[in-house]
Amino acid sequence: MRNRLFILGCALAAFSAPVSAQMYPPVPPQEIQVREPGFKVFQFPADQIPRIDGRFDDWDIVPDSYAVTIDSMWDDSGRHQGVDKATLDVKVKVGWVEGENRLYFYYEATDDYWHFSEMGLSNDIFEVVVDGDLSGGPHTDEFRINQDVTTRMAAFFEMQNVHAQNYHIFTPPTAGKDWTMVWGTQQWLKSLPYANHAYSYDFKPGEPGTLKFEFFITPFDYASPDGPALSVESSLYEGKKIGLCWAVIDYDQPGGRNNGFWNLSKHHQMFGIANMERLFTLMPLEPQFRRPVEAHWTHTVIKDTRTVVFEDRSYGNITSWHWDFGDRTTSDEQNPVHIYAQDNAHYIVTLTVRGPEGEDRLCKVWDVTVRDRRHPSNNSYD
Repeated sequence: MRNRLFILGCALAAFSAPVSAQMYPPVPPQEIQVREPGFKVFQFPADQIPRIDGRFDDWDIVPDSYAVTIDSMWDDSGRHQGVDKATLDVKVKVGWVEGENRLYFYYEATDDYWHFSEMGLSNDIFEVVVDGDLSGGPHTDEFRINQDVTTRMAAFFEMQNVHAQNYHIFTPPTAGKDWTMVWGTQQWLKSLPYANHAYSYDFKPGEPGTLKFEFFITPFDYASPDGPALSVESSLYEGKKIGLCWAVIDYDQPGGRNNGFWNLSKHHQMFGIANMERLFTLMPLEPQFRRPVEAHWTHTVIKDTRTVVFEDRSYGNITSWHWDFGDRTTSDEQNPVHIYAQDNAHYIVTLTVRGPEGEDRLCKVWDVTVRDRRHPSNNSYD
């Protein structure tokens, strides 16, 4: 009975017919762990960030090996035993950009019947769920842990969408309807600067055709019900693994039940339990977007000292490093620690790297500034 109430109450699926409990057996969240190769998230070069303009040519650089197709999905409604691309065909690519905490999506779907003539939930849907730190666990009011002491409405206002976010995206939205429903109180998630979107299609409700759609969203480790100022974005960086999943809810007639719930997860409840999402890895730049040797470095100043820890982050087959610390001293270590003789000073630091395929250097002007409050040197900044 509980499973049936869950299905009937789920705005996501909008089922109108009874569903067998055997179709969606409950899976204890603690028994689900991400143990899979997963999928890849393409890294866009900084000078080729996707434009959300509905043209899509900037996605041409993403290899097909990054595409996730309907062949990786299954209809967990039980209405389709296999994929019939004459009825529905789907392709999704996901990208990211170093230095941004955004996930970019390209969604392409060919459907024999596009349903978007109503203002409610009955609409062809692309539902995206993201858990930017793989924290797992329930993130909707329905699956709250302390059900005996926390009402469902209280959980909606206090924990829904907080550590993982669900976007119920209308494909395309009925004229006059917002582009997505966010499953929680954090409605700011679907607007700039946290999201943007653009569609392209030439069909009318009830007609067949191909829809192309691009958008970005910003995942949050903590999306506060009290607003973005109290929230914490998920930090995205090369090699990071995130939880991500989606489902395509296909309607082939006005009103009534849907004609399929095509799920990337093995578990229907992925929309509310983050453990059930799939594993995605933020990939490095493809080799064609890099030079053979690239010099990069960062540094950390030990607080209130003249000690600076330098870290090499260069790319390529590198066999030698040469640091010029800007104070007439140098080092050939890869990751040196340098103590400056004088504080209250700015320094120009240059790293030169070399290897069989060439050399490169990176100079940073005045990035390194030290001030020793405990043992100051005699020089004056003025």
